[in-house]
Amino acid sequence: MLSKRIKSAEKASEKDTSGPSVEEASTGSALDNEKSNGECEVHEEISQDEPCSISEESVKNTEGNHHGELKPPKVLEALSASGLRALRYAREVEGIGKVVALDNDKASVEACQKNIKFNGSVAISKVESHLADARVYMLTHPKEFDVVDLDPYGSPSVFLDSAVQSVVDGGMLMCTATDMAVLCGGNGEVCYSKYGSYPLRGKYCHEMALRILLASIESHANRYKRYIVPVLSVQMNFYVRVFVRVYTSASAMKNTPLKLSYVYQCIGCDSYHLQPIGRTMSKGSSVRYLPGFGPVVPQECSDCGKKYNMGGPIWSAPIHDQEWVTSVLECVKSMKDRYPAYDRISAVLTTISEELPDVPLFLSLHNLCATLKCTSPSAVIFRSAVINAGYRISGTHVNPLGLKSDAPMDVIWDIMRCWVKNHPVKAQAPDQPGSIILAKEPVLQANFARAVASLSKAQAKKVARFLPNPERHWGPKLRAGRQITTKHISLLGPEAVNGHLNHENGEEPKAKRPKTGDTTDPTSSS
Repeated sequence: MLSKRIKSAEKASEKDTSGPSVEEASTGSALDNEKSNGECEVHEEISQDEPCSISEESVKNTEGNHHGELKPPKVLEALSASGLRALRYAREVEGIGKVVALDNDKASVEACQKNIKFNGSVAISKVESHLADARVYMLTHPKEFDVVDLDPYGSPSVFLDSAVQSVVDGGMLMCTATDMAVLCGGNGEVCYSKYGSYPLRGKYCHEMALRILLASIESHANRYKRYIVPVLSVQMNFYVRVFVRVYTSASAMKNTPLKLSYVYQCIGCDSYHLQPIGRTMSKGSSVRYLPGFGPVVPQECSDCGKKYNMGGPIWSAPIHDQEWVTSVLECVKSMKDRYPAYDRISAVLTTISEELPDVPLFLSLHNLCATLKCTSPSAVIFRSAVINAGYRISGTHVNPLGLKSDAPMDVIWDIMRCWVKNHPVKAQAPDQPGSIILAKEPVLQANFARAVASLSKAQAKKVARFLPNPERHWGPKLRAGRQITTKHISLLGPEAVNGHLNHENGEEPKAKRPKTGDTTDPTSSS
């Protein structure tokens, strides 16, 4: 910006010298000074327009640069409803600045304003509630918020384009998606229309949902010369939530094709392969960006001879910042008493901290054994065989039975062939994938001796990593405005449904009571 102003000043001075001017002689020395010292010119222009406010801000900025002071972060909760999360930001996060809560429902905004008053002076001074469309508000406030929190009911796809524009450079975007049926392959065509990627139905479908969401956010950011850096990506219960930092750089944006890949999934066995979209070629100090080499797989699977399904593109770069996760885990442990959900938080962060960051997707040991129709080795034995073969292996926070490894599928199937030799299986039909895989002799002789690193540090210390659901009928509840009927018993439980129906209908005849199938319910005994 400074260089542009200097150039504009030089052009203006040239125009002044070309035409006759009375003030040319008197201002000539001033123009020379402006040409030789552009900074003086900029400061003078600024001080003439706004002498007080901007000069104070410039002083503050210079002081902040010297002392490393940070402004209090400004937070936007785009879909606030009653404002619960916005109030928790204001009351529980130290050093928080302004919190803006948005909703396009008038009743929700009124409830949020009541809650703000109810929570005292801290909430009143920090939280603002507005009746507005979140998309319009974010578009009209570009690069204004340090943190943007998107947590819609269902898909966040319609908010992503405006959300990536409203985050400051280096700010954080937190995004939740609850449409897991779409992201996990139940409706592939719908997922492609919303997120621009085609999902595959495999044991890794929940991690693939995370990576599809990250790829979609990256795609929206690239349209404005921005890119994302994932900090934390979590799949929990019935939703996925990602925490990404947004930066602006036209040159760094060129690396996006290197972070995206297509997935080839065999329909007969669990073999999957990644096809990167792009590659780079370096020559001296210059770097060329080229299309990726392909295909990475033949027409038929080399292990079982079946065809491939193709999905993606997905985010194939790391989805966590391991240093950040480790530091947050230590911080949470140091303030254990402040977190009522400490056990669940520490379990998830511990599992994430032990994941292999550079291995997309994962294998399921039970699925491998189901393909071969054999007994399953213990996770420790299988991990030891992979480690003894010279490869890395870890668990995943998405699935307790999932295993991440950088070993190619040929090595994985060789290990399983060696296991089946020691634990024979019944003969199968020759056209079954398991029969075709076992018909080949293993190239690698697996070593099932117990390896030192076969157990992670958390497993060795017997730290809980996967906890049970906190209550019965745990899952997504009804969308706001839906009428509760008997078909919602599986979501809400028979007591809640019957109580709601009784409250609506008053004294309803027993013959018309819903059939819940629960013998403990007194309404169904007669």
